[in-house]
Amino acid sequence: MASSTHVFQISGIKMRDKKRLLVNGIRELGGKYIGGSVYHHACTHLIIPQVMSSEKFLATCAAAKWVVTPEYVLASVKNGSWLPEGPYEVAISLDSPSAFYPVRQWREKLATGSLAGAFDGWKVLLMVQDPSRRAMFTRLLTAGKAKVYHYPPRSHSSITHVMAKPLTEDSKSHSAPCYPVTHIIQHLFGSNSVTMNLHIKGSLLSETTENENVDLSYLQKELRDYIIKQEGRPRLVFLEFLSYSDPCSPEPQAMETEFINVDSMIQCGLFAEALDSIRGAVYPGLLPPAPYLSSLFGYAQQGSASSFFLTTLEQFLYQLLTANPPWQDPSKRFFAQVLQCPQCKAGLWPFLQTAISYCLSSEVTCHAHPQPALPTVKQFYMDLLAFCLKLFQGELHSTTTGLKDFLTPQGSELPPASASGLLLYRTFWTVSERSTLLSHALKRLIQHLVQAAREEYVEGYDRREMLLPDILLDLLSVLVEFWCQQYFKLNLNLMEKGLTDLAEHFAVISQDVCAVILKEVIIRISSPRLKMVMADAIFKNLCLRNGFTVTDEPLSLKKMVLSYLTALGSLTRSPTSASPKTNPASDISISEGTNSGNQTLLNDGSLGKKSIPRRLNRVNAAGETLLHRACKKNQVETVLQILALPGTDINVKDHAGWTPMHEACNHGSSACVHALLRHYPAPVLNSQVGGVSPLHDALLNGHMDIAKMLLEHAGSVLLQQTYKDGLTALDLVSSSHQREELLHSAHTGDSALLNQVPKVVNLPLLEVGSTLLAHLIFSYQKEKGLLGRTQPGEKAHEVASKLVRALETHSVDNVTASWTDQHAVRLVEDTDTLLGLGRGHYLGQVSEAVKAYKGENTTFLMKIMEDLKCQGEALLREVDKHNAERRT
Repeated sequence: MASSTHVFQISGIKMRDKKRLLVNGIRELGGKYIGGSVYHHACTHLIIPQVMSSEKFLATCAAAKWVVTPEYVLASVKNGSWLPEGPYEVAISLDSPSAFYPVRQWREKLATGSLAGAFDGWKVLLMVQDPSRRAMFTRLLTAGKAKVYHYPPRSHSSITHVMAKPLTEDSKSHSAPCYPVTHIIQHLFGSNSVTMNLHIKGSLLSETTENENVDLSYLQKELRDYIIKQEGRPRLVFLEFLSYSDPCSPEPQAMETEFINVDSMIQCGLFAEALDSIRGAVYPGLLPPAPYLSSLFGYAQQGSASSFFLTTLEQFLYQLLTANPPWQDPSKRFFAQVLQCPQCKAGLWPFLQTAISYCLSSEVTCHAHPQPALPTVKQFYMDLLAFCLKLFQGELHSTTTGLKDFLTPQGSELPPASASGLLLYRTFWTVSERSTLLSHALKRLIQHLVQAAREEYVEGYDRREMLLPDILLDLLSVLVEFWCQQYFKLNLNLMEKGLTDLAEHFAVISQDVCAVILKEVIIRISSPRLKMVMADAIFKNLCLRNGFTVTDEPLSLKKMVLSYLTALGSLTRSPTSASPKTNPASDISISEGTNSGNQTLLNDGSLGKKSIPRRLNRVNAAGETLLHRACKKNQVETVLQILALPGTDINVKDHAGWTPMHEACNHGSSACVHALLRHYPAPVLNSQVGGVSPLHDALLNGHMDIAKMLLEHAGSVLLQQTYKDGLTALDLVSSSHQREELLHSAHTGDSALLNQVPKVVNLPLLEVGSTLLAHLIFSYQKEKGLLGRTQPGEKAHEVASKLVRALETHSVDNVTASWTDQHAVRLVEDTDTLLGLGRGHYLGQVSEAVKAYKGENTTFLMKIMEDLKCQGEALLREVDKHNAERRT
């Protein structure tokens, strides 16, 4: 049979690797593969693992085409040409001693010319209400050569069959016989259809298919409501605010105090006495004049105040906050007037910047401060930052829960505080910036955070606390939660973009910070959604810094399982020079360049100017880099120098598409080939230009030693690549002795790959990557509310059950085909990934080296993956339980 007649579709094979292997085999033998979830009339062969109820299987049977098992393609690839289909035709074992071949009878009738298809001569009036199912039945009947008419029929049409779903009185009123759609399967398989129905559970032809009880359009709405509920729940809970006094019931006999003596004390420089005088007059609704507190702040800034005075001042601020929380009446601007530099009076944000800068021993402050930094002033500013954090936490709490929790008598309730009047809103966002999360103030805050994390980690490497970074991280978490709370109902996409922009900004400005410090930052983030986006951005950046790329698609459970876990395995083989160091000064700062790797900037002291080859960045008219040219001339020393440089792209292509490996194989540069093969990441050996792979290049130019070297490295998979007119590498050598040598080298390569023991080259980098991924996946579960954690009796549990039942008989694409809400689509994809994990899929993607390593963080990551698998198994058990109850 000519190869052009082998046009394949595949059904029932969900494992990506197995499907990819079949598709590659089909194309290797000159066949054609047609993807998609519906039957295509051009298909000549259908590959299925067993008899099933899919549209593709029934339509292929009706068209009397070949239905074969996957072994047909695999055996044909091994044979080197298409084999006869008969031995691989799909069959089903019934009660009789012999197997039943569903398509054979129709194929035999088609061969004799008695029929053009299983439904030849049928003129069908199709009365199916659901549009998607009506289209499916139309394709199925048309595949068997039936003529299909939709209701109402044409007046001149001579109808032979009326097929309806469901059967109604109207469908039975026509002159032609009326059948349920199950008549299709009865006609196709005759007396065997009853027994086959026992094997084809949940058939798409069934009158009572469970999935019909799931309204997919309404399911989208239910998922949308669930997502909104998840986004609206409070992330940060501050229990200490529950003890606040009730401002509606002030202390008995609380009277306004005369402050004339306080003013005199301040004028005389008696600041401690002034503070003692006003701290006894702290009652709800009673506030001291703001200028008095400004004078006390100015005295604290000078550095001459005692530690006792500074501690007393801090306690007084907390008393004021407890008795007069600003979110109770945002129209009172007392704290806005007090919390600013007494000299500059530029507002709260410049005051906070000065506090942070002084704690970091920076001379950049709003006005000149005592230098070098005084410990008492540093402690004052640190306490001030902690106080402002507490104030902002209270404002966030008030907008999240309303004021009923800690501000009103029992039985009464006040509405949530207005966001526009809150101090944190006015401090960190200008009026023109309020639709973006990444305001100018937040950018500066992130820069301070990066600097504080770097400096405090180095100074206090053995300490478990990073005081200033912890305060700044908590402050950033509060700001992120507040902003997201304001915008999630208005525009989820805007909220997600704001989070992504913030995380990517952090990843960019922290590129020169070592991975260990970034890991510490992620661990200490209290907001789950901030932790999620930050861990995602840092992990992607870590991969880029070590020569690996990950997809840019939106974050999802599937992406983390299939892409990020694979990337983690690649990080284990990164050279130890890429290990995360504890001293940022020793980091290598890499600025990603073009594909040619010529724009890489190196700041590593271990690489002197003499070790960087001349003309490294020069590309000639043909697009050849220095690596190309060195491989052509077998200049192995230059090749080794280039490969030692971080960021080198070993697979860079010239204008014609040739890689350095192509050039080395073409010119017989054995030493360069050996050096390229030893590099990590390894060069791509299946790259072809005009059908010429590196192996073909070596053999066409008579370099047998290089050909054997390639096969010993990659195995017999290289022998399957075809040159012009389908010639393999073995066809390019003339003698049987050379073919035997090539086969022996390929066998050696296969054995080496089979017995290869996974090895972790870079343990510190693996632990850092595992920490980032563990926190990313954990926070993603918590943030997105994966349906695997729902409990019986909850509304979400009912929604999860509906969704899983839909996914049992439909693909994700079919379930979400008409959906417009991408967040609901992503939740469906996440649930499908959970189900895949529950069935034992995906975890095979994890590198054996990662599984074998018993580091604390890597072990924790594997436990999280096992927990996800258990969630998927729980979902599957719920569906089995539901189906069992339904059958009884």
